[in-house]
Amino acid sequence: MNAFKKTIVASSIAAATIFSGTAAAATFNPFTVDPVNGSQANFVADKITGNYTETATFNQDGTFNVSLVWTAGQFVGNGGNTAYEAFQTGLGANYGLFANYSASGTYSVSGSTTTFNFQPGTGSLDLFMDTTLGVAGGNVLLGSGNPMAGQGTLNPMLSTCSNPGNPSGNGINCGSFGASSSFALTAAGSNFFVLPNPFYSMSFQSGQLNNFTPSGTQTINGSLDVVFENAAEVPEPASVGLLGLGMLGLYAARRRSKKAA
Repeated sequence: MNAFKKTIVASSIAAATIFSGTAAAATFNPFTVDPVNGSQANFVADKITGNYTETATFNQDGTFNVSLVWTAGQFVGNGGNTAYEAFQTGLGANYGLFANYSASGTYSVSGSTTTFNFQPGTGSLDLFMDTTLGVAGGNVLLGSGNPMAGQGTLNPMLSTCSNPGNPSGNGINCGSFGASSSFALTAAGSNFFVLPNPFYSMSFQSGQLNNFTPSGTQTINGSLDVVFENAAEVPEPASVGLLGLGMLGLYAARRRSKKAA
C-alpha cells in the first residue's frame, strides 16, 4: 500500500465522497468484475462499500485542503441490497481495492453546522488494486479521474452524534457528504471491470462523517460508498451532498437536465 495508507490508514474516490443525507447517481448501475488471483467466477455488482481516513487542513481564510485514502470493504449487488462475501468476490481475501483522493474547497460555519463545498479542478482520484494485500509492490492502477462537484455538512448537534457538547446525542453520524468525479479505466482496469465496455465515465461517492473540529489539521474517518454512471445519463442537476471532508470529498454533484426528445 502507499505510505499514507500505511501510516494513517482509507478517497471520495474522495472519496468523500460523499449527500444532504446521502446522495449518489440516480440508479445503481450494474457492472461486471473479473476477480484476480483466485478461483471466483465473474460477478455482477452495482455498488462498492468501504471506509476512509483523511487528513484535512482548514485555513483561516475559509479554505481547506484534503488528502484521503478509501478502502473498499464489499461489493454489493441487486440494487444495492445484497452484500457479497469475500469467497464470492475475492475482495479482502485475494486482493484489495483502495483509492487516493485529493481536493480543495471552501467551508463556512452557521450556528452548529459547517458546510463544505468542493472546488472543481483542484484535485485527483486514483483507484488501485492491491494484489499483495499490503505487501510492497502490489499496487495496480485501475482508473483515474478528477473531482467535479460536491458538498457536505457537519453538525455535531445531530441526535446521532455523540460529543461532550451534545449530551442527548448518541452515535457516530455527525454529518454526510456526496461527490462526483470523472472516471476512466486503465488497461488493467478494463481487465478487472469487464462490463460495460466502455465503462461508466463518472464515479459518485456518498458517505458519513464522524465528529471533528474544522480548524487546523484534522484526521477524519467514516464510511464511504461508490457507484458509477455515464455522464450523459445523469438526469438532472441535483446536489450530491458530499463533503469531501471526509472525503473531503465535498462536492455538490451537478447533473445535466435531459432535453425532451
